Amino acid sequence: MVSEYRQKVLKRREQYELEGRFDEDLEDDPETIELKPNDIDYLSKSILKRIKTFFVNLKGQKLIDNLIKQKQLIIDKVYGIENFASVKGGAMITCNHFHPFDNFAVWQVIKPYMHGKKLYKIIREGNYTNPPKPYGLFFKYANTLPLSSNSQTMKNCFKAVSHLLSKNHKILIYPEQAMWWNYKKPRPLKNGAFNFAVRSNVPVIPVFITMEDSDILDGDGCLVQKLSLHFLPAIYPDNKLTKAENIEIMKNKNFKAWQDVYEKVYGEKLVYNTKEK
Repeated sequence: MVSEYRQKVLKRREQYELEGRFDEDLEDDPETIELKPNDIDYLSKSILKRIKTFFVNLKGQKLIDNLIKQKQLIIDKVYGIENFASVKGGAMITCNHFHPFDNFAVWQVIKPYMHGKKLYKIIREGNYTNPPKPYGLFFKYANTLPLSSNSQTMKNCFKAVSHLLSKNHKILIYPEQAMWWNYKKPRPLKNGAFNFAVRSNVPVIPVFITMEDSDILDGDGCLVQKLSLHFLPAIYPDNKLTKAENIEIMKNKNFKAWQDVYEKVYGEKLVYNTKEK
């Protein structure tokens, strides 16, 4: 039987789609606390943070391995990995966000193609300053780059992202903004991912994950989803266009690429159950 909490989240998902509230969180997350500039070492300049990051990443890989072994994370198929492998320098990776483990799936697939480079993850402010249990260590030390409502902290974030991209690392971001549990449709995208890409003159690599029911239950009584990862051709900024034009065009191309995968895999047109305003 599906847990009472998960039923509440799924009911909220239905309501938010009806109301067109696609960028709002469905989960009962802890209250967000503002991230101040002195509260975050984005580039891990301190030895202590580098040591913690090393051991937390080891712990994270063990968690992924156990999830796969216990079939709570099922990577079923991978398409278009050559689209990822062909991008040698820094890039933003965009992915639909439907589960806390979807970034684990992306990492597990791209790991053999990283050649010693790291995957960083853009996360919401509250997940860093007031993380939901029991994932606090991962939100703070697993190569995460939290956003912030503080303008100076965000300036530092932008600088860190630019630096990491210049060093040929990859950065994962969820342009839909919020996580919607097991929601199969692509949702409207925000500008952030494309702003980062244009500022650093790097491509965006769209990844869209499709789902299929397995016969295994998770801790909430829901069927674990078998995941298929679709790596799509990179989208590059055009130096002849303005920043605003590039952001809009790249965002639209990313959404269209996701939409095409959705409609092909599920065999239906992308239609939202949203009432007209």
